[in-house]
Amino acid sequence: MPTKYFLEKVLTARVYDVAIESPLDYMPIMSRRLQNKVLLKREDLQQVFSFKLRGAFNKTFQVLQKNPGLKGVITASAGNHAQGLALAGSKLGLEAIIVMPTTTPQIKVNAVQSLGGKAVLYGENFDEAYQHSLELAQKKHLEFIHPYDDIDVMAGQGTIGHEIIRQYTDDIEAVFVPVGGGGILGGILGFLKAVKPSIKVVGVEPEDAASLAAAVKARRRVKLKEVGIFADGVAVRQIGKNTWKMIKDHLDDVITVSTDQICAAIKETYDDTRSICEPAGAVSLAGLKKYVETRGVTDKTLVAINSGANMNFDRLRHVSERAEIGEQREALLAVEIPERPGSFKQFCQLIGKRQITEFNYRYADANRAMVFAGIELTGGNQEKEQIISQLKKHDYRVDDMTDNEVAKLHTRYMVGGHPGSGVDNELLYRFQFPEKPGALLKFLTEIGRSWNISLFHYRNHGSDYGRILMGIQVDKKDHRAFRKFLDTLDFPHWEETGNRAYQLFLK
Repeated sequence: MPTKYFLEKVLTARVYDVAIESPLDYMPIMSRRLQNKVLLKREDLQQVFSFKLRGAFNKTFQVLQKNPGLKGVITASAGNHAQGLALAGSKLGLEAIIVMPTTTPQIKVNAVQSLGGKAVLYGENFDEAYQHSLELAQKKHLEFIHPYDDIDVMAGQGTIGHEIIRQYTDDIEAVFVPVGGGGILGGILGFLKAVKPSIKVVGVEPEDAASLAAAVKARRRVKLKEVGIFADGVAVRQIGKNTWKMIKDHLDDVITVSTDQICAAIKETYDDTRSICEPAGAVSLAGLKKYVETRGVTDKTLVAINSGANMNFDRLRHVSERAEIGEQREALLAVEIPERPGSFKQFCQLIGKRQITEFNYRYADANRAMVFAGIELTGGNQEKEQIISQLKKHDYRVDDMTDNEVAKLHTRYMVGGHPGSGVDNELLYRFQFPEKPGALLKFLTEIGRSWNISLFHYRNHGSDYGRILMGIQVDKKDHRAFRKFLDTLDFPHWEETGNRAYQLFLK
């Protein structure tokens, strides 16, 4: 499409009936860390918490102008486009039908209905819902509004680019845009390259949903066999046909980012703005960071698009677990230690006064034991390698689990189980102690002087207190002395030897 024609489309796009001119916020913490001026375009502050209402409303308005007798509009979507179209239909007095897969969370169905849309649940996946929406469009004489692969939809999203250069009139090095089907990238790219071609436009997508990167490499659209759904707002198997035409000859770069890097960007957005964005909304900031780290860029102005904030609350636990790893602030190590007096204590001494974020241990047999440890880092990967080297120097066998998906998603929660032979007279206790560097080592030193630790689990969840579950081998004749020792500790403690969960899974 000729650039002049698209520029006119953007400048005349009808979006502000429903959209606000979203702020372009300075990120002071991120700017200092990256030694660049980092700005965040806050599309998460739109009334449907996403940029999608721009394109949906513009397309619906343009269609209604051409066909005043239009009965209604329809689309297939389980995400932000669904809410955008529901709002557009309500605003323009049109019926808006949204076909959603039957697996769509109820919260998204409710959101569409609250905005005046009619949700139709059909099929087990998007493809089935999409096909059904096309059939309904023909049957009911409704206009199908594509989520991204449409010129008027792209033009609506392109108004974001127009706002950026009005809000920041000095030089901009690059704008980082999340990529799913390519609607927002095509819109911003088409506008900026017509008005300020010196600004680099960089597409960013998840490593497990990188349809644009595959298309750039192949020089044609490629359909991925499958995509990861963590960043569900950009989980598209193939870049759009019309968006690809807009993107292919003008895009400056495409960057892919990992789930951990996306989680880190969610946390960093919160640190700077006290707002929580959805994974797709954090993709562009994750790409901006990677761009700076790999290109060595300093003293430039960089803009990331926070495209949305439709985050299910129950996903925050996963995000917080992975964010520290994405920021290179946590190492996960599996360490085999010899089962002999003092080896556990020596291991902790080698770790030093670093903050322990997680600690799992279960006696295995008379010769060895396995420890799964999370360690807070202040020096990134270089510090992690130093810790591993130090442990290996003292004959500990170490496996780095920091980038191991099975370990991060499953194994860390499964360490334990029934012990082998040799674990007799075991008592189970819970402890709570003030959280500070070195506190865990001090605790282990005090309690491990006279009794063998046979089970240990610790996880720091960012609170002021650390919580421990510990198995200790204590002869019956020593029970009184052991309890007397516990009373000398400053830590609250509770015996759980009779706990049913312990009896079933750990004893």
